[in-house]
Amino acid sequence: MPSIKKLSPINQRRLQIFCSHRRGFWSFWLLLVLFILSLGAELIANDKPLIARYQDEFYFPLWHNYSELTFDGEFDMYADYKDPFIAKKINDNGWMVWPPIRFSYDTINYDLPTPAPSPPSATDWLGTDDQGRDVLARVIYGFRISMLFALILTIASSVIGVIAGALQGFYGGKTDLIMQRFIEIWSGLPVLFLLIILSNMVQPNFWWLLGIMLLFSWMSLVDVVRAEFLRSRNLEYVRAAKALGMSNKRIMFKHMLPNAMVATLTFMPFIFNGSLVTLTSLDFLGFGLPVGSPSLGELLEQGKNNLQAPWLGISAFVVLSLMLTLLIFIGEAVRDAFDPRSTFR
Repeated sequence: MPSIKKLSPINQRRLQIFCSHRRGFWSFWLLLVLFILSLGAELIANDKPLIARYQDEFYFPLWHNYSELTFDGEFDMYADYKDPFIAKKINDNGWMVWPPIRFSYDTINYDLPTPAPSPPSATDWLGTDDQGRDVLARVIYGFRISMLFALILTIASSVIGVIAGALQGFYGGKTDLIMQRFIEIWSGLPVLFLLIILSNMVQPNFWWLLGIMLLFSWMSLVDVVRAEFLRSRNLEYVRAAKALGMSNKRIMFKHMLPNAMVATLTFMPFIFNGSLVTLTSLDFLGFGLPVGSPSLGELLEQGKNNLQAPWLGISAFVVLSLMLTLLIFIGEAVRDAFDPRSTFR
């Protein structure tokens, strides 16, 4: 790694320990590759061609909706590129480049050989769900939503938790007492019951769920950050900074926060893990993303309701198990990297 020399000696040691933790290191890269691929889900699984050439002109159906009249069709409506009539028109006067999977997450396959849910085949590699939608396409899109949800929730809750813990630990006294009592009361609220009640009042969506979960998830880091600031606020370098007239904000976030970030970074993979499980659980219970959204929890729920179609439950189980296992391995590697007692493997 050419940029490793730009890091401080202690961070160089941490990075080297992380890289020497082969299970966590390769888990990190595998999860990163899968996440990057899922960000381009539309290029992998879609019911529209990536690019089409018709009568010496190029068209990009993935990014623009064209009418059937564009391809000399009969109706002024969005072109269905899987319609044999439209497909023949284009192929006779040009060509189309399709993604590897010719289904989006909400595409219904009306040409199934058996009633839905249908088993895996050459067309639907992981079969279809009980509405005739391709399982593999829904898994890819569901993986992306789960990862983005957990990533945003983890970062946002970590920022709020670090700030709250820093304020408690640095100022102590009444500030610490009042905030600690508030956290004890707030953490005792039944999150699931609140979500059930609110779901009957508001149509849940991605950002609505994220906001509700953020109200409660930030508390997981408060205790460790608070303990680190309580330990550090009376150390010599903090007292010297105060004596030199440095502002409290500068002391907290420039000098004390780097020490607290060790515990924060160690806990973050496990917060990420918990966010994934929470979203999946809510979708499984029917209080998560809107109906029809690509969701691993909804796929699990379909597997429970269709025991005669084991590919539904198995697909969701394998993807969730892989995600959570990789995150646990990454968390172990991060924990060892920030443990001063760790040695190279």
